[in-house]
Amino acid sequence: MPVLSHVGRVAFLAAFAVPATVVPLQAVVAATPAKVQKVAIDNFAFAPQVIVVAPGTTVTWTNADEDPHTVTAADKSFHSAAMDTNESYSFTFARPGEYVYFCSLHPHMTGKVVVKG
Repeated sequence: MPVLSHVGRVAFLAAFAVPATVVPLQAVVAATPAKVQKVAIDNFAFAPQVIVVAPGTTVTWTNADEDPHTVTAADKSFHSAAMDTNESYSFTFARPGEYVYFCSLHPHMTGKVVVKG
């Protein structure tokens, strides 16, 4: 293997150097949305009640109440079975839109997933 002089090594390294780009952390977080969002079911309410996600995001609802609950889309696009305490239900939102949902056992419990993309 040939030995490079100091000038030769610098030229060699410069030929393969990639220019540094500073990207603000906020831009990275905004550009890489979470692919999983969580909604708690607690005290007969969905929390948060409204979430905004990107297409392809999976939302997981977890029942923290002692009573069973469901997650049922108003347009019937998704529907969970009754979930007991600490049970979960997940649904992946593929298309942009607003998805209103409620608990079919307690219809006063409502929420919304807004898919923007």
